[in-house]
Amino acid sequence: MNKEILKKYLNNNCTDKEFEELASWLENEAASDVGKYWSYDFWKIFEADLKKKDEKKYSALLDKIHHEINLKHRKDADGKVINFSKIAKWLRRAAAILFIPLLGVVFYLLSNSNLQMNNFTDLSFAVDSLEIIAPIGSRTVVQLSDGTEVNLNYGSKIKYPRNFIGNTREITLSGEAYFDVAHNPDKPFIVKAGKLNVKALGTEFNVNAYPDDDIIATTLVEGKVVIEKILSDKKIGKIGTMAPRQHLAYNSKTGKISSNQVNVENYIAWKEGKLVFDNTPILRVTEKLSRMFNVEFDVADDIKDLTYTVTFADDPLYLILDLMTETTPITYRRFPRKKLDDGTFSKQIIKIERR
Repeated sequence: MNKEILKKYLNNNCTDKEFEELASWLENEAASDVGKYWSYDFWKIFEADLKKKDEKKYSALLDKIHHEINLKHRKDADGKVINFSKIAKWLRRAAAILFIPLLGVVFYLLSNSNLQMNNFTDLSFAVDSLEIIAPIGSRTVVQLSDGTEVNLNYGSKIKYPRNFIGNTREITLSGEAYFDVAHNPDKPFIVKAGKLNVKALGTEFNVNAYPDDDIIATTLVEGKVVIEKILSDKKIGKIGTMAPRQHLAYNSKTGKISSNQVNVENYIAWKEGKLVFDNTPILRVTEKLSRMFNVEFDVADDIKDLTYTVTFADDPLYLILDLMTETTPITYRRFPRKKLDDGTFSKQIIKIERR
């Protein structure tokens, strides 16, 4: 391929055949010394004009390109590496919409090992954030721009930047999530959960931090994480470093911290749709059922000392309740949902009493 075809593409007037030749060159030869020279040459021509014409489009473009480049290093559901030709096709579609010399930007970014992202920390995309919510009654899996995978449990949400800029990768969690963190020793991954920070470099762990619960808990599957506490003066204090199979619970009201070795499967089985109870108080059981099935429980005072040791796997709510009545002296009543003034319906109330 010659440089003229690249120039024609950047001016949005190359033919389909020329584009296919360009895409092949991009996948196989763009990283060569000649490719890098062309990339830098065209970058110098177009970069200033891009920023001058439309700062917002420029910022959004860099955001999208960075995300798409990350895909080059990931694997699909079958474990196959996603190749760069897919990104080239994306660029072609994007060019038709934006009429911007995208490929020139990409070539220049690819010619630099750090993707030149640190040069753009003042642009709006650097602080843009996303919020992903797993509604009550459903679970969600999220892939972050650095390759980290996050499983969100029922009624949970995370807030995170489109791209991680700076020396850390920080996200905010409300609810419960399982993190499989992409390894990056130079850029710690930090989960901000209420009054605690969970800091990791590349590992797997579970964090439970529902806002209506006094307990913030972390369970480490492998690797290691550092637990930090946000102090009253907003300074950070280190609580300690966790080891694999360790479970740490922090009471945000009393400040009490407890830690012990556990069977981690009991704490992460929810990813597979399982409910695992191990000598669990009935109020904790109904709390989990409430989030999972979007119902509200009213538990009588005289049965709050009951505990359950059982595992449920994708069982419907009323089968679970029926099994609970068979193993402990309780009964339950269901009350119909009420239609509210705005046309929606209230949660179904289930009252549990001693039999």
